[in-house]
Amino acid sequence: MATPGKAADAGADSQEVPAPTVEDRVAELDDRWRRAVADLDNLRKRHAVELARVREAERARVAAAWLPVLDNLELALAHADADPDTVVRGVLAIRDQAVQVLAALGYPRDDETGVPFDPKRHEVVAVVDDAGTGPNTVVRVVRPGYGADGHELRPTAVAVSGSRE
Repeated sequence: MATPGKAADAGADSQEVPAPTVEDRVAELDDRWRRAVADLDNLRKRHAVELARVREAERARVAAAWLPVLDNLELALAHADADPDTVVRGVLAIRDQAVQVLAALGYPRDDETGVPFDPKRHEVVAVVDDAGTGPNTVVRVVRPGYGADGHELRPTAVAVSGSRE
């Protein structure tokens, strides 16, 4: 025979929460889906704001790197009436400073001669006969290039030695 306490427990078990219906499950999944879509949309918006912030910071960093070059150009212009040799030396120093800025930004100057032609780094603008070098050797730099390791800002315009036949 059942004891009164056990009978009460058995009655409580029979009154458990009913199992969710298909409609309840669909509503729950729909709610979870909508929340996930909203989270994704918020993530996209945060990413766009962060990307814009990083771009602006990088633009400011690059512009700040060029400010000393601009300052020195203005000083050179202010002293343009000075001795021509002094002005030329000043302009050369400013050019060297600009080359250093580009190198610091990851684009070192490429103006080597006597090296084999490399289509990844060089742009041939002339082919010349040069008895002192082998074929396809850079004999003259027409315009220096800037960049390294496949990240060329601009290829080096070169004259190369032709093949001897």
